[in-house]
Amino acid sequence: MKVRELDLRAALRTALVLLPLLGMVAGCAHGSKKKATSAVKEGELHLEVKKFTLDNGLRLLVFENPKLPIFTYYTFFDVGGRHEGEGTTGATHFLEHMMFKGAKKYGPRQFDTMIEGNGGSTNAYTNFDNTVYYESMPTESGDLDMVEKIIDMEADRMQHLALEPKAFEKERQVVLEERKMRYENSPRGQLYLKMMQEIFEGTPYGGSVIGSVEDLKSLNRDQVMNYFKNFYTPDNAIIIVAGNVDADKVHDMVKDKYGDIEPSTKEIQDYRKSRDEENLYKHRGRYGRHIKLNSVAKNPMFMIGWPSQAVGTRESYVKDILSSIIGQGESSYLNKKFVIGKRPLFTGVGAYNYTLKYNGVFWISGELLAKRNLNRAKNKLLRETKRMCNEAIDERSLQKTKNQYLLGYVSSIESNSGVAHFLGLRENIFGDYSYYKKEMDIYNSITVDEVRKSCQDLFSSDNYIMVSSWNRHPKPKKK
Repeated sequence: MKVRELDLRAALRTALVLLPLLGMVAGCAHGSKKKATSAVKEGELHLEVKKFTLDNGLRLLVFENPKLPIFTYYTFFDVGGRHEGEGTTGATHFLEHMMFKGAKKYGPRQFDTMIEGNGGSTNAYTNFDNTVYYESMPTESGDLDMVEKIIDMEADRMQHLALEPKAFEKERQVVLEERKMRYENSPRGQLYLKMMQEIFEGTPYGGSVIGSVEDLKSLNRDQVMNYFKNFYTPDNAIIIVAGNVDADKVHDMVKDKYGDIEPSTKEIQDYRKSRDEENLYKHRGRYGRHIKLNSVAKNPMFMIGWPSQAVGTRESYVKDILSSIIGQGESSYLNKKFVIGKRPLFTGVGAYNYTLKYNGVFWISGELLAKRNLNRAKNKLLRETKRMCNEAIDERSLQKTKNQYLLGYVSSIESNSGVAHFLGLRENIFGDYSYYKKEMDIYNSITVDEVRKSCQDLFSSDNYIMVSSWNRHPKPKKK
């Protein structure tokens, strides 16, 4: 079947008509203004956002959407696992947990109790590049009491986090159990962690966001408080509010609650800049190796990783498309070749381009069928990668992927939470919430020749690291 050849802008017009989300992203100004704010303007995705910057450096983005009586509140802090040093891995993630354990005005359990007691939800996550907190809450039309309450609570924990000693020690055990569940007791997690450690060896990305067991056991309250003081400052934060709100009123409330918080000192700012030196993140991995991990996996599981590029580079967008064509979905090349083909090797296989702020990794992962030989499967897969570039990549597969990406963009903003996260990521990484417009232009301009060349350059190189996990691999020797 021929894939319809759509320009991304033309496809956007079609997608917005077909998908039942226009009401969520195409609202009108709050209250009596009734001015339409369309998500599509002249064939381009357009989110009408008001941006404010307080004197202390805090950035605020507001997307008004009065369609439903709800709102979402996101806070992005520009701190993640890459900011940690030797002996303090996991401090950022530990701090994320402690942010829910009480501050000066709102004590232990009050944060969750208030939000969930009013029909809302709250959560957070930490990765290598940032830490993000979010709440979704109901709000009656014209009534911003709940919005103001969330602002007050968030401002309280930005300034006056308690880090109460008993709660700190109790949470240490929670984090250790989380690590065990994600990595030690999970073959897939074990595989992922080892791949990241090896491909980013010697860089700030070459660890674990959740922290090493040794560091988690030794981290003390003063070290975690130090991360809080260094990174939880208004000039290192972005707030995004999306939903049934009035932007100017939200700004006034944010200014009232956050405006007097002191920004970071020059010493702290200089330290942050030192963690942004791009030379720190250059690939230093030792390639051409096969690392074997003993696990509970009954069939061999594997990841083969190649060095890739940072988010925002043109080549990273090309590799995004490459990964989708060859290894994402039932119709992808690798799936048809190795899973549903006449001579299947794997129960599943996929390709992924993981882009971080200052570097990236491209990997192929899968699980072997029973009684398949791991080394033979590896050699067959690597041979295939060296000859599939011309066969897998053509105008049809490229256009199909572009269309899928477009639908992904549209579906990602079908809720207030989706809009807030979408805007916050781009403001945090690129300093521009509207960077999605440039992204769409880049994806739209990528050619078959570019994707083929990227494929050939990547797979003609022996700069890869393979990690496999299996219950028949030798167990590590006890020290």
